[in-house]
Amino acid sequence: MMKIVEIRRFFNGGTIRIASIGAPLLALKLSSTLLYLAATGMMLITNKIQPPQLAEERRNVARLFKQLHGQIQTTIKIGTPTMADVKEFMDKVLALDKAYPLPLLGAMLDKFPSAVEPAVWWPQQPEKQVKWLSGRMDKNGWNGKLEEEMRKIVGVLNRKDKKDYLRLGEKALKINKLLAISGPLLTGLAAAGFAFVGSPSHGASAAVVGCVVGALASVVNTFEHGGQVGMAFEMYRSNAGFFSLMEESIESNLKERDVERRENGELFEMKVALLLGRSLSELKDLSAASSRKGNAIEEFASKLF
Repeated sequence: MMKIVEIRRFFNGGTIRIASIGAPLLALKLSSTLLYLAATGMMLITNKIQPPQLAEERRNVARLFKQLHGQIQTTIKIGTPTMADVKEFMDKVLALDKAYPLPLLGAMLDKFPSAVEPAVWWPQQPEKQVKWLSGRMDKNGWNGKLEEEMRKIVGVLNRKDKKDYLRLGEKALKINKLLAISGPLLTGLAAAGFAFVGSPSHGASAAVVGCVVGALASVVNTFEHGGQVGMAFEMYRSNAGFFSLMEESIESNLKERDVERRENGELFEMKVALLLGRSLSELKDLSAASSRKGNAIEEFASKLF
């Protein structure tokens, strides 16, 4: 009789010990799984919005609207604005608003486009027929030599500066896509791993997998958002757009048949030099180097970025 009582006490104590171990394990399993599932959802939303890239977009659009505001104020101060001026500025405002729509309110820029294209925030100019000047003519500061110089500058901008920033933008986009997919995938695997903790066949390995991939997910998320990869992509895209705008501005002046309607040639040359961070002599040297070396020139047109 005494032996039967001792055996019952032994099994009752074992049941209590098993129950005392199983309760914390279940709580750890549920809490870890739920936390990693919540992290997966948050990372999916964050990677869709791309806060670093969004911040760079807002910074760019604020700067561009400020520039446009300055142009409007200058036009008002130097003379009487016409309806043509009003239409021009309205087109610029609408183009800028279309290029950078308000985020989280309907339309939003695609954070992961299939191809990297320069940002375009200006209204497109209608196509014009080209009418080149001869080298002897000098009207409104323009002559054949200046036109040739501007054409060579456009060639360098297209072959070197814009092409290089588009190449960097493609690399940043590929890295950002990889990180945006890897982060939620790893946290999802970590949640699945902790869901199998306590399983008789895969309990130990599931816990190890959950810990390892969870740590990797933290590293990936830190590198993606702490490293500002999305911001770098938007910066490269905007810089390529800046050079596209310069190309279009130069070509628009060269294609204007009425020379008197162009910007003054000397002032335009100075403006191009300033936008590229060069002096007039350096701009002429760049054009001359492009003539000598053709497509093999290694120098970039811009010295600012």
